[in-house]
Amino acid sequence: MTEHSRRAVLLSTGLAAAAIGLGGCQPGGSETPTTAPTAKVTVEATEVPVGGGVVLSDGPYVVTQPTAGDYKAFSKICTHQGCPVSRITGTDIVCDCHGSHFSINDGSVTNGPATNPLPEATVTVSGTTVTIGG
Repeated sequence: MTEHSRRAVLLSTGLAAAAIGLGGCQPGGSETPTTAPTAKVTVEATEVPVGGGVVLSDGPYVVTQPTAGDYKAFSKICTHQGCPVSRITGTDIVCDCHGSHFSINDGSVTNGPATNPLPEATVTVSGTTVTIGG
């Protein structure tokens, strides 16, 4: 093997290792959802405030109630770099990893760096039970 060949192999190996290493540095990984989860989860309607919402700790969703009786659900995984959203502030779903905000009405981006909306899940209401996904 010539000196030039060894240098090329070492350089390409080093670059590949660096790329793999950087991929692991993204909080929550680099996967961003394009579709909502399908897990079936239920919550009591009283747990979801009107004009706000709740990030489920035991499910893959954020559930909102933009207006009385109008329930929405979205993936709780931010479309920027895959971190879970953290909280609802006013009418925004907030991801504290990089500051993205999403609308409680339709999951659309209200503040980047995210550019894609949160995927919306199906919601059905029966009495006081809100069922998401399934």
